[in-house]
Amino acid sequence: MTTLRLGARGSALARRQTELVSQALVAAHPDTVVETVEVRTEGDRRQDVPLEEMGGQGVFVKEIEQRLLTGEIDIAVHSLKDMPSELPAGLTLGALLPRGDVRDVLVGRGGLDLTGLPAGARIGSDSRRRAVQLTALRPDIEVVSIRGNVDTRLRKVDAGEYDAVALAVAGLERLGLGDRATQVFSEREVLPAAGQGAIAIECRAADTETLGLLAAIDDAATRAATDAERAFLRSMGAGCRLPIAAYATVDEGTLRVEAMIADDAGKMYRGAASGSVESAEYLGSSLAERLRIEAHV
Repeated sequence: MTTLRLGARGSALARRQTELVSQALVAAHPDTVVETVEVRTEGDRRQDVPLEEMGGQGVFVKEIEQRLLTGEIDIAVHSLKDMPSELPAGLTLGALLPRGDVRDVLVGRGGLDLTGLPAGARIGSDSRRRAVQLTALRPDIEVVSIRGNVDTRLRKVDAGEYDAVALAVAGLERLGLGDRATQVFSEREVLPAAGQGAIAIECRAADTETLGLLAAIDDAATRAATDAERAFLRSMGAGCRLPIAAYATVDEGTLRVEAMIADDAGKMYRGAASGSVESAEYLGSSLAERLRIEAHV
């Protein structure tokens, strides 16, 4: 019997994603026992600070990765979109579960969609990617910072603190709250964040036994698509604070990646590239270079 110590955040969504990983592992390896270790991250502790002020990506994963590096846990479960494009030395993505719905969603007070919100409506989101695309659809709205887990954000809408909140469809659905959506945006309206909808399992690169176990639950299409998206992020640079989006799909062996960046004035630049699944990283990085030139950033 094999025991795997799994580290993850303690939010309701993190617990649900941990359950999905545990179920997949036990289904693939019935003699495996998964023990969960809850880890409180910087992003969980500092609820009063906008994510951008804390450095954005990484604030929900650093402490969990430290537990991996010290051997306190064997695997870590993350929302892939929370992970920086560069992993710490010694760690690797051991598996990605089949991707959930990648789209963004609006939960409006009183059941209102974006067009029905009052003039000057306040929409809660800490994502500059969402902010620039939502204001392109409805220029009079104000996108303001909001922190807390999904349930907390929904309560703030219900209490009238915000007119609406923008979230990921996958998170709502995994919590059984999909019926709260008042509008689901197409990828054309709001291009998703790189890795959105994907659950990542991280482990030590030298842990060949665990890597072997994780190989059985790794989804090839999700990995190829997100490899292209994360290559786009890496090519934009770790210190990039511009709004960025990237979304790739795989269809009959062909990978297509679409991406967006916006300059400081909020002007958006979008582009796409297609090629073989094997060229995923090249497609993402070359698309980033093309958009950087167009946007002069």
